[in-house]
Amino acid sequence: MSLPIELDTSVAPEVRTTAGVVRGRWRPTSGAASAAFLGIPFAEAPVGELRFAAPVPHAPWEGVRDALDFGATPQRETLAEITLIPEPSIPGESTLNVNVFTPTPGGDAALPVLVYIHGGGFTAGSPASPWYDGASFNRDGVVTVSISYRLGFDGFGLIDGAPDNRGVLDWLLALEWVQQNIGAFGGDASRVTIVGQSAGGGAVLTLLGMQSAQHLFHGVYCISGAVGDVSRERATTLSLRLAELAGVEPTRAGFATLSEERILELQQKAQEPASGPISPMDGIKILATEGLALAPMVDGIVITRPTMDSIRQGVGADKPLVLGATDDEFSMALDDAKGKLRFVPKGLLLGKAGLSKPVRKAYLAANPNVTKRGTAATFGHYLTDIMFRTFVLRLVAARDAGAAPADLGRTWVYRFSWESPTYHYAMHCIDVPFFFDCLGSEKIAAIAGDNPPQALADEVHAEAVAFVTTGDPGWPAYTQRDGFTRVFDVPSSVIPDGYVNVRPLLG
Repeated sequence: MSLPIELDTSVAPEVRTTAGVVRGRWRPTSGAASAAFLGIPFAEAPVGELRFAAPVPHAPWEGVRDALDFGATPQRETLAEITLIPEPSIPGESTLNVNVFTPTPGGDAALPVLVYIHGGGFTAGSPASPWYDGASFNRDGVVTVSISYRLGFDGFGLIDGAPDNRGVLDWLLALEWVQQNIGAFGGDASRVTIVGQSAGGGAVLTLLGMQSAQHLFHGVYCISGAVGDVSRERATTLSLRLAELAGVEPTRAGFATLSEERILELQQKAQEPASGPISPMDGIKILATEGLALAPMVDGIVITRPTMDSIRQGVGADKPLVLGATDDEFSMALDDAKGKLRFVPKGLLLGKAGLSKPVRKAYLAANPNVTKRGTAATFGHYLTDIMFRTFVLRLVAARDAGAAPADLGRTWVYRFSWESPTYHYAMHCIDVPFFFDCLGSEKIAAIAGDNPPQALADEVHAEAVAFVTTGDPGWPAYTQRDGFTRVFDVPSSVIPDGYVNVRPLLG
């Protein structure tokens, strides 16, 4: 795709934002030139009196501010990299930043915009991953932005005297920054697509269901997402438990006496039963049935009702949506248990997970290729289905129920089925480097082998570009009646209903 204007890449690019001028840098790329502006603060540092507060827009600065390096990250410990994606932690106080990648800084090209929200279970993850670099999207005429947001208890814990859903408020302010500033970077504020993976996928669906956020974006692409929708009761229990462990009052003043390091140390323990740590299997079952405990909460103000209810009532129905999952998101989590589970009947284990005999019989019959892999792989596949793939079908049904006739057919569904040659699953995170078309980036071989198929990246990425650019990824939409599903594999295909094998779990 040719760019609409000529730019002098021998001069460091500068752009004026609402807070002041920022200076970025041009990077060598295989296609069109791409400029990166890193670590631009959209909010004041959430420290001191602003800790546990709603984000405050960053004050103006004088002169030119260098935006050459990633800003500090809310993820404070590099060991918090809980996914297979390289997501570095960067120290510092000013953790609320955006990174902008653009082929047309300072121009009026009005290109479509992709805003990416990273995953990490709402407790980890970093916008500074080399996988999230927007160079390939820039090459194809898309301005790309990655954002940070407060994580864990600081971002999502219930605190008496503090605003709820502070991490969500961070997303909203970052998206407001995009609306106010992206035109100066060559983007079109009227063509913003929000994209997220894992917890980030949950984030973009949460935003899709928020009436107050509708003016901030125009399309949604959800990669392996599931919403939080934590109840106030569950959030209160966790908050009281953490305060008890820390020996402080469960108030803003009490929690403010704790360092970030102390809260990080205690927030995981606070999610365990008072009786002590639970087995990994029990932990997996709780996660599958109850979801994450530190995640967006239905507070009645920022998030007025559960996301599925909002979507069923038509919120966001006019927004085009792509969503899907990998075939075996968390199957590898049970690999260590293969030996122990080898002789355990598959139906028995599914029964312990709560499936009635007719349901588990129908589910096993619908998944013959999975059951051949043994009990551990079958149960891992079930976890993928119950956490991600049934969620896709329920969301499609809710969208159909809430859509006016003119808005039907604005949902597209995919499966990512290509199996990692190193893990032997199409597992969680495997699709991210294909989406960003960054197979030459670092740590790719660990997840995708030494020779990942570039042709597959070409397909996944090109269809993402098409969606961000036109609102249509290029394959038939998915409805309750017509379940067309894009299957990304070697070779890829479109099949009538790629999620039929999980329908027994829907009752």
